[in-house]
Amino acid sequence: MTTRQEPVEKAWLVWARRKKRPSPGAPPTPDLMAELSSLVEAAGGIVLGRQTQMVSAENPATLIGKGTLEDLRKTVEEKGLDVVVFQNLLRPKQQMVLSEKLGVKVLDRREVILDIFARRARTREGKLQVELAQLSFRMGRLIGGRKELSRLGGGIGTRGPGEKKLEEDRRKIRSQLRQIERELSTVRRTRGLHYMRRREAGFPVVALVGYTNSGKSTLFNRVTGSDVFVADQLFATLDPTARKLSLPGGKDALLVDTVGFINDLPEELREAFLATLEGIGEAELLVHVVDGSTERMEDNIAAVHKILEDLSYGLKPALLAINKVDLGTRGGRAAQGGFRISARTGKGIDELLRAIEGELCRHLSAGTDSTKPG
Repeated sequence: MTTRQEPVEKAWLVWARRKKRPSPGAPPTPDLMAELSSLVEAAGGIVLGRQTQMVSAENPATLIGKGTLEDLRKTVEEKGLDVVVFQNLLRPKQQMVLSEKLGVKVLDRREVILDIFARRARTREGKLQVELAQLSFRMGRLIGGRKELSRLGGGIGTRGPGEKKLEEDRRKIRSQLRQIERELSTVRRTRGLHYMRRREAGFPVVALVGYTNSGKSTLFNRVTGSDVFVADQLFATLDPTARKLSLPGGKDALLVDTVGFINDLPEELREAFLATLEGIGEAELLVHVVDGSTERMEDNIAAVHKILEDLSYGLKPALLAINKVDLGTRGGRAAQGGFRISARTGKGIDELLRAIEGELCRHLSAGTDSTKPG
């Protein structure tokens, strides 16, 4: 029996960039359009092209200027596009007007990320987190305009519901949100009990963190003998996973794989998926896995550091693992002192495991000493 595949959507990327004077010594702007292209491909689309418009102020109705909008409409027709994806976060009205003007589906990067999360979720917790984020986003679209809600529910061009229907939808979504939050709370309590039991059994916790597509899950599989889903795509792994890690000296630890980080992740998504990062809070040690083969390596390192700091995990002990050395590394100051490894070939893994064991021994010894009377 053959599996029915979804048709590949042809996409065009747009970024309306604000004109800013470059600050002396400021780092270069990350190639966000390259990242957006990877996101669209991870969501099952094919990117036929992209364009950037420099704007001094955004158009409140369409974000981009009239001339750019007309050129974009012609591009949609000429190339037979199915979707236009904006790097910018669109307001509900902007999204509605753009869809009407262009005659195709219009999304922003936030919705693409949500779609990827929906594709990747496998566990009950992951699926609940996806639903929570989607409903939270839907609520914002509902408040923003009737036609926008209709677009989400039934496609472009359908008529929006009346005020009574809107209020019914609001109540329904609020009720669903409360139910999902209760279920997630139960799942988190259960996982917390599991962590506590493993601690009582003497298992220290090590968490893999890193930018999405850095190779964390490949490393996780290699050192634990597991079979976590791996793909060369952004957000290939969504659900948090924990397995026993056997260290060179004979001791065991609990290794946790977490969802990949991403630059400028929208706040509502970060909050909705915070549970996938709870393993970081439980960990005695972080292993920051970096894709050493990408030109965006230092930007990715900085993005991970920022998110860790935002979550109050910035001071946790951490080791830096520069992955994919079999593909060549870019180096850079941010990567100094890191362990050069290849999760795919196994190069450098033994040295990294010894370093993990050494860090855990130091941490646990310091913790034991701190309990002694002074």
